[in-house]
Amino acid sequence: MFVSLLPNGTAGQDDQVTRTARRLLVYPRFQVLDLAGPHEVFAQTQRWVPEDEAYALEIVAGRAGAVPACHGIDVTAGSSVQQCEGPLDTLVVVGGPGDREVVDDEELVGWLRAAAGRARRVASACTGAFLLARAGLLDGRRAVTHWAACERLARDHPDVTVTPDQIFVHDGAVWTSAGITAGMDLALAMVEEDHGPEVSRAVARMLVMFVQRSGGQAQFSTQLAAQRPTREPLRDVQAWVTDHLADDLTVRVLAERANMSERNFTRVFRAETGLTPAAYVETVRVEAARALLETTDTTIDAIARACGFGCAETLHRRFKRTLGVTPGQYRHHFSRAG
Repeated sequence: MFVSLLPNGTAGQDDQVTRTARRLLVYPRFQVLDLAGPHEVFAQTQRWVPEDEAYALEIVAGRAGAVPACHGIDVTAGSSVQQCEGPLDTLVVVGGPGDREVVDDEELVGWLRAAAGRARRVASACTGAFLLARAGLLDGRRAVTHWAACERLARDHPDVTVTPDQIFVHDGAVWTSAGITAGMDLALAMVEEDHGPEVSRAVARMLVMFVQRSGGQAQFSTQLAAQRPTREPLRDVQAWVTDHLADDLTVRVLAERANMSERNFTRVFRAETGLTPAAYVETVRVEAARALLETTDTTIDAIARACGFGCAETLHRRFKRTLGVTPGQYRHHFSRAG
C-alpha cells in the first residue's frame, strides 16, 4: 500500500499533476504509526501554506481495497500502484513486520525501482529501508532503519553503509529514518525542505514534537534494551546507578549491591541486559551528561564530575567516542537552557 501526497484537490487527476505527487509505500502487516505519523505531519502542514501548495493525501496499494496492518487495523487503498503513473515528487516506503515477506514480491519491488526513477526523492520509515535496499536504491549510500534491524540490514545488504545511531539519514535524493516515530522526524524535515523552517516549527508545535530531536537512536537501543532485567536485584542496581553516578561504580561495588559474586554478577547482568556492567554505567553517565548539557548552564567540568567522569577531558573523550561530537558541540546544537 502507498500513500500519495498530491497538491490539494489534485488526487486522482491526470499525469500532468502527478509530477508533484508524494507517495508513501506500505504493505500487508505494515506498522500503523509508520503511516499515521508522517501522514499527520504532512496533513498539518496545510494550516500554514497556501491552498495550492498543501498536501492532499491518497492511499494506494498493490491492488485497491483493504490492506491489513500488523495489529488488526485495515486501511483502504483507493487505487493500485499500477494506476500511479507519471513523474513523482516524493515516494516514501513505510515499515512494519511484513517487510520480510514483501521484499520477495518481485512485482512490487520492480514497481518501486521504476517509480523511484521518476521521483524527485525517495524515502523509507523504519524497516521500509529493506524494500529500498532490495530495489537497489540504497547501494553505495548511507542509510538507517530501526535500531533492532540495523544489524540485519548491514548483513543482508553489504553495499549499504548503515549508520545505526541516526534518527534519519538524508543522502542525496534518498532519505531513510530510524524506528517508527522517527518517520515523523523525517516527514518534518521534508516539510522544512519544501516550505521552510517556520512552517516546520509550526507543525512541530502543533504536534508537540521536537523540531530536531536531540541525540540519536543509541539512547533508545541501549537504554531500552537494558532497562528491565527479570531479576529484582539487577533492577535495584540499575536504579541505584542512576542515583549515584558520581560514586564508585566498579563491578565489585555493583556486585556487592546485588549480593552476588563479581563473576556471577557480570555474567547474569550481561545475559539479562545485553550489556556489560561497565558499558551500562558509561551509557547512563553519558545520557545524564546529555540531559544536563541540554537543560542547564552548568559548566562542562562540573557536569563531568556530577556524572562520574571526573574531569572535562574524560567526558570529552567519551562524547567523541560515543556520539561523534564534543560536549561543547552537543550543547551548541541541543541546549534548551535558554
